[in-house]
Amino acid sequence: MIHKTWYDNETIKQIKCVHTNAKKYMVKNVLTEGKVYDVKNETDEFYFIVDDSGKMAGFRKDYFEEVK
Repeated sequence: MIHKTWYDNETIKQIKCVHTNAKKYMVKNVLTEGKVYDVKNETDEFYFIVDDSGKMAGFRKDYFEEVK
C-alpha cells in the first residue's frame, strides 16, 4: 500500500516532459510538453509523478529528460 503515501513523499528529482507522442495511450491529455514534474517514485521503466489532472500516475521514462 506504499502508493497511498506517494503524494507525501519527498521529491526524488525533477523531470521535463519532452514529448507526448504515445502509441497506445492518450498521454497528451495529462502531460504538457516542456513542463517540469516532480518524481515521487521511480522504477526501471517508469516515473511516478502527479500529472496535470492532479492524480499520481506512472509514465514511461522515454517521455522525459532529467532536469539538472
